[in-house]
Amino acid sequence: MTQTSAALTLSPDQATAWDRLAETFEAAGIDLTAEEVAPATEGKGRVMAVIGKAGSGKTLILSQITKALLSAGVDLISPDWEGRRRKDRRSVAILAPTNKAAFVLRMRGVPATTIHRILYTPVYDPEYEKIAEWLTGQGDRPNIEGLEDVALDRALAFYQQHASIPGALAAAGLRGSDFIRGWSRREEGLDVGLIDEASMLDEKQFDDLREIFPTLVLFGDPAQLAPVGQSGEMVFDRLAPQQRLYLDRIHRQSDDSPILDLAHALADDSLTFDAFERMIRDAARRDDRVVWSERVESDLMSRSPVLVWRNATRIRLIHAFRTAFGAPGDALLPGEPLVCDGIELPLKHRKKRIDLEARGLIKGAQVVYMGPGRKPGFSRLHVIGAEDPRLSAASIVKIELLDEEEPFIPFAARMGATFLHGAAITIHKSQGSQWRDVQVFAPDISAAAWSNRTEAGIPLWKRLAYVAITRAQERLIWVTKPRLARPSGPLTTEDLPVPNTALSLEQQG
Repeated sequence: MTQTSAALTLSPDQATAWDRLAETFEAAGIDLTAEEVAPATEGKGRVMAVIGKAGSGKTLILSQITKALLSAGVDLISPDWEGRRRKDRRSVAILAPTNKAAFVLRMRGVPATTIHRILYTPVYDPEYEKIAEWLTGQGDRPNIEGLEDVALDRALAFYQQHASIPGALAAAGLRGSDFIRGWSRREEGLDVGLIDEASMLDEKQFDDLREIFPTLVLFGDPAQLAPVGQSGEMVFDRLAPQQRLYLDRIHRQSDDSPILDLAHALADDSLTFDAFERMIRDAARRDDRVVWSERVESDLMSRSPVLVWRNATRIRLIHAFRTAFGAPGDALLPGEPLVCDGIELPLKHRKKRIDLEARGLIKGAQVVYMGPGRKPGFSRLHVIGAEDPRLSAASIVKIELLDEEEPFIPFAARMGATFLHGAAITIHKSQGSQWRDVQVFAPDISAAAWSNRTEAGIPLWKRLAYVAITRAQERLIWVTKPRLARPSGPLTTEDLPVPNTALSLEQQG
C-alpha cells in the first residue's frame, strides 16, 4: 500500500494521522510509500498515540497501517513460533490488553494477540521445530521418524492456506504436547508495536512495552475510564502534544448505529441523566438495536455479563443468576461464567504460571466453566477470545457474599488460578471487551449521577455510561429496575465453539 492509496479511503483527520505515522516509521527505517525497509538502528525510542472516540476510525487506521507494514516487507511477530532472527529483519506485533479485545480485532481482519501472549514464546521440541523451519522457508524438508510424507504434505497445504505453525503440525497428526515443551519469558527486544485499547494500560505496562518496542504506536479512547489509581489520567495523556494524533470526525456506519449516537450525545455538557434516559427511550421506540427493559435477561448473563458500577449490585445479580439456574451452593454448573482474578502460584511454579498466561488465562480473562478436571481441584475451562481456548487448571473459585468479608468458595485447589463469578462485572473491568448484546444496569448509573462525582473533570456517570454502551456490538439493553427474568432453559456449553482437538494443549499440572 502507498500513501496515495491510503488517502483514498481516509478522512482528512485520518489522512493527517496516517502521514504523521508514516513519517515516524520512515525515521525508524521503514518507508511505507516506497515499500522499503532498512535494518533497525539503535537510537531514541519513538512513541505515538492515535486518540479518538468510538466510531472515529482508530481500527481502520490500525488495519491500514498493519497492511502497509506487511506490504513493505515487515514480518508479523507470531505468538505461535519464531524462527532464527536476522539482523536485517524488521517486525511488527499487534497487541491488545485482553483476549476479548484481541479477538474483536481478529474478527475484523487484524492479526492481533494479547500483550501477555507475545511476552512468552513457545519452546518447541527440536525435532518438530525442523518442520516449522521448513514451512517458513528457513530449512529443507525434514525427515522425521514416524511422520510419513503424506503427513508433511498435509502440514504444508494447511500452512500455505492459514500460515499457522501449530495448525499445520496438528494437520500432520501431532498433538500440542508433542511439539510444544513449554513457554519461556521473552528476553530480547522486538521492533514495532501497535497497541489497541491503550486507555487500559497502566504506567508499569506502558514502561514494559517501551522497553520491548523501540517504535510504539498506541490506539486509545480518551472518553473511557482510566485505570484505577491513575487519577483519571491515561498513559497517552502524558505524551508531548506532537506525539498525540487526534481523530475528531465520527464516521457514521452504513446502518447509522443508534448506540454510537447515544455514546456521542454524552459529550454535551448540558445533558442531564434524566434527559439521557429519555433519549434512550426514544431510540428504543425507533430502533430494535436499543431496548428499554424493566428486567435483566438471565439467559444473556451466562455469556454477556450485566455491567454495573457498584460491587454490591454485582454480588446481588450474581446470586440472583445462580438461584435462577438452580446452581448448588457447593459446586459450579457447567456453563457458569467466571472471570480470572489472577494466578496464585509460588515462585517455584513459575513455569506453570507462564504456561497458563501464555494460553490466555490472564487476570481479567472471561472463562466458562466446562466441568471438573481429571485431578482433584482442577477445572476444565473455555477461555473466551483465546486463540486456543480449552485448558484445564487448578482452580480457586470465589463467590462473594454481601456483608461478609470472606467469600464463599464452593471448591478450591491449594493453589492455582483464582476466579470470581462472571454473570455481572463492573464497568471498569468491562473495558477492552465487547459483546453482541450488552445489558447495562441503569440504577447504578443513576446512583453515580446523584453522587455528583467527577473524573478528570467529567461527570462520572457520563464516563460510566459511555464505556458501558460502547461495549455493545449490536444491541444495547438498558435495564431500569432490579428484576431478573426467568431462564428459558438450563445452562449449557453447547454454544461454545469446539476447537481443533489436535490444537488443544490441555495443561493438567
